[in-house]
Amino acid sequence: MEGYLHLKNGEKYKGTFQTNAVNQTASGEIVFFTGMTGYQEVLTDPSYKDQIIVFTYPLIGNYGINNEDFESKKPHVAGVVVYEANKDAFHYQSQHSLLEYLEKWNIPLISHVDTRAIVKNIRQAGSMPAVLTIKETAQKEDFSLVKDKKVAKVSERDLQQYGSGDYHIVLVDFGKKESMVDCLLERGCKVTVVPYNTEFETIQNLAPNGILLSNGPGDPKELKEVLPTVEALIKHYPTLGICLGHQLSALALGAETSKLSFGHRGANHPVMDKKNQKVIMSSQNHSYVVVEESLKNTGCTARFYNLHDGSVEGLSHTEYPLQTVQFHPEANPGPSEGQYIFDEFIENVKANYGRVFAHA
Repeated sequence: MEGYLHLKNGEKYKGTFQTNAVNQTASGEIVFFTGMTGYQEVLTDPSYKDQIIVFTYPLIGNYGINNEDFESKKPHVAGVVVYEANKDAFHYQSQHSLLEYLEKWNIPLISHVDTRAIVKNIRQAGSMPAVLTIKETAQKEDFSLVKDKKVAKVSERDLQQYGSGDYHIVLVDFGKKESMVDCLLERGCKVTVVPYNTEFETIQNLAPNGILLSNGPGDPKELKEVLPTVEALIKHYPTLGICLGHQLSALALGAETSKLSFGHRGANHPVMDKKNQKVIMSSQNHSYVVVEESLKNTGCTARFYNLHDGSVEGLSHTEYPLQTVQFHPEANPGPSEGQYIFDEFIENVKANYGRVFAHA
C-alpha cells in the first residue's frame, strides 16, 4: 500500500507500506542508524523508544529474526524506514522474517523511499518529529510528540537476579540491553537488576560490590529525581555508567549535558582512549552528550573522545572509582573492541572490595 513519511520541516517522502500497521498514524522523533547489520538489536534496544528509525544500509532483513539476539522482550521503535525490506530470510538461526516480526508488534515499515535524501535532510536540519501515514498530507497535531518519561516505560518493574559469581553487581535499569547482563555474567559476576527509581537504601541493603548504570532513552535531565541516588551510589561503590548512565553520572556530580543536532547512531564510530593512547571502533546510540567545559570542579576528567566531532565519550574521576562511557562496550550490534571496559570495571570492583570512600 502506498504511504508517506512526513517530516516536521515540511519534507515528504513517498513509499510503500510493507506491514499491515497502516491504519494508524505513527509519530516519533526520526533518527538514522548507519550500521550494515544489527537491525534486530536496534529494534529491541530500549534506547530507541518511540523513535522512527531510518536504516541507511539499502537492504534490511536478509538474515531474518532469531531467538538469540534480542536486547529486550519486544521492539521499542515507533516505525521503520528502509530502502528495501527483504521478505525472505536466509540464515540457519532465523525464526521469522523482519516483516513477520514487525507485523506481530503492529509496527509500520515503509520501503522504497530515498533513505539517502532523508538522512541528508536530518543531518542538515537535525532530528525532528516525523509521521508515517497513508495520508498524503499531515496535520500539525500529528507532529506533537508525547512528553512522557520514556525510562519509566522500559525499565524493569521488579528486581531480577542472574548468576552466582563472586562479585555482586547491581544494575540500575534505565532501559538496559540484555547483552550488558551477559557481559557481567561472562566475567563471573552475580547480577541484580533493579528498577531505575530504586532508592539508595534499598540498593545498599542488597550489599553490592559494584554498580552499573545502564543505557536508556530520552533526555537525562528528565530524570533529576534520581540524581541524588546516582551521586550516593558513585560515592559508595565502584560504578560503571554506560550511555544514559554516563550522562546521569555527570549530571549527579555537577556537570551539564546538551543535545546533539542528529545524534550518534551506528556501529562504526571511532573513539580515542586517552589513557591507553589508542583508537577503538564503537557502537553508539544517543542524542545527548556531556559538555566538557562543565566538568570543571566536578572531579571528572574526559578520558574518551569521539573522533568525528570531538565530543566527550567517557569520564574518569579523581577520587571515586567511577568510569563512564558514552558508547556501548557490549557492542551488540557492532565491534567488540570496547569490551575491555567491563574488564576494567571488574578490576575496579576487586581493587575496592570492602573499601569505605573518604567522603561517602
